[in-house]
Amino acid sequence: MPLRLDIKRRLTSRSDRVKCVDLHPSEPWMLCALYSGHVHVMNYENQQMVKDFEVCDLPVRSARFVARKNWVITGSDDMQIRVFNYNTLEKVHSFEAHSDYVRCIAIHPTQPLILTSSDDMLVKLWNWEKMWACQRVFEGHTHYVMQIVFNPKDNNTFASASLDKTVKVWQLGSNVANFTLEGHEKGVNCVDYYHGGDKPYLISGADDRYVKIWDYQNKTCVQTLEGHAQNISAVCFHPELPIVLTGSEDGTVRIWHSGTYRLETSLNYGFERVWTVASMRGTNNVALGYDEGSIIIKVGREEPAMSMDVNGGKIIWAKHSEMQQVNLKALPEGKFLSNPNRRVNELY
Repeated sequence: MPLRLDIKRRLTSRSDRVKCVDLHPSEPWMLCALYSGHVHVMNYENQQMVKDFEVCDLPVRSARFVARKNWVITGSDDMQIRVFNYNTLEKVHSFEAHSDYVRCIAIHPTQPLILTSSDDMLVKLWNWEKMWACQRVFEGHTHYVMQIVFNPKDNNTFASASLDKTVKVWQLGSNVANFTLEGHEKGVNCVDYYHGGDKPYLISGADDRYVKIWDYQNKTCVQTLEGHAQNISAVCFHPELPIVLTGSEDGTVRIWHSGTYRLETSLNYGFERVWTVASMRGTNNVALGYDEGSIIIKVGREEPAMSMDVNGGKIIWAKHSEMQQVNLKALPEGKFLSNPNRRVNELY
């Protein structure tokens, strides 16, 4: 059954090439890292630019919010990591992190840690509470490490995508990968984790124009998505909706059903190549970065978020990309459902 996705554009911003986008967890802000060396912060509610500052005169390939510190952290082609206070634009700290271009930054969700990856084929772990000490170097890739992402279900593990055609899964406590996923025919540009509790899945996209879904417990490819006409540059399991988003240098963003892997829709806004896609738990917004600027779309659904089978006595609803249900007839007499968003197993 199709999802009948209702897609609205919330923000369209023309700019230099956007290499990375991020969404703020509490402010209506989108962060854009630009090939020109600048960083933009856009307010997608009033369509205004909140901040515009020059990081360096070389491309900024990654930029991330650290909301608990009021920081923006950037990584650029001068091998530097820079930390800015996004309220004052004061530079808090900077250091040379790698011996080649910095491709990606991943922020640990709770600890004072960041991961960085680079064309020097390394991933490094940094602790900002220990004077930005490098706590570990992860070695094993044999080509540029294009993206790194923490596992939302286990923050001590992360995945990396490399042009050596592999995805590797690592533990923070070991500098050697737990295992390697092989199957792409060309370099892997992007990787993401499935957020729901029911499937131990990773997604990857590569220059072979394929998107692959992996079961990282069984270490097998469970699905290959085909249809893009150029390199895959961005992949994303949406944390709230049962969809997968894939972006390509063919200029399109494709939206797939995360349960059936059926193609739901293809978006082309005429902004040339897609470089980055970002979504966030708690919102239906999706940020997209292109050669010619950035766009925020809101992905809604026309059908209700909850439905009730009167005769069967069941309530069914969607929560964090998973379908959940409760049988009212099975509830003890006198017990009522105060919050339908509580997980099913909490009701008993």
